[in-house]
Amino acid sequence: MNINDTVTSGSLLVALPLAGLAGLVSFLSPCVLPLVPGYLSYVTGLSGVDLADQRRGRLLLGCALFVLGFTIVFISYGFAFGGLGVWLKEYEQVITRALGALTIIFGLAFMGFVPGLQRTFKSGRLPAAGLAGAPVLGVLFGIGWTPCIGPTLSAILTLAYDQGSATRGAILSLGYCIGLGLPFIVTALAYRKALGVFALVKRHYQLVMRIGGGMLVAIGVLLVTGLWGQMIAHLQTWVSGFGVVI
Repeated sequence: MNINDTVTSGSLLVALPLAGLAGLVSFLSPCVLPLVPGYLSYVTGLSGVDLADQRRGRLLLGCALFVLGFTIVFISYGFAFGGLGVWLKEYEQVITRALGALTIIFGLAFMGFVPGLQRTFKSGRLPAAGLAGAPVLGVLFGIGWTPCIGPTLSAILTLAYDQGSATRGAILSLGYCIGLGLPFIVTALAYRKALGVFALVKRHYQLVMRIGGGMLVAIGVLLVTGLWGQMIAHLQTWVSGFGVVI
């Protein structure tokens, strides 16, 4: 199976958009969004005033290096979970349903119904501020903030496991990183306007958390009931019916 077949398979056609949406929900969560200006200032070595003055070149580069750092971490997670699915196919149904139940719990936690499941591990040693330290801070973000964004990330890693392929797991995690990283890039391109949008989102945090948590619960229910597999099977049959028109 070539890379085009891999990406356009029925399972990834459904899972990739969900992965991107989960990444966006992670970005909008209270443990990431309020810290974005601080991250951008740190990875560029610029003060808040300089950021507001739209020094886009340095801001964009620092942001891109930061995103690259956590993307490497999350793709590694997806690759590992996807590869794990290959070895545990014999127990696929039991493990998938158990992970689905865990996703439901994480979804409820994201909605605020299970306190204590959104903690972070903060490294006592941070890299030097500026462009050189940006990718290192991105790696630390990927590792240290995993418990905080765990509800959304766990759902994507569950789907990565369900893919039964290390490559597909990595692709799925890349979709998550695009959803999480692209808003960082957009913020770098339009810093002042983005701050206005952030203020709007902060006023509606509860709604964002309810929608994001509800999405995770829905994914968990589909996995637990086996409806996810049935839906994917139908979609794969539908996709295979398309031919190439020359």
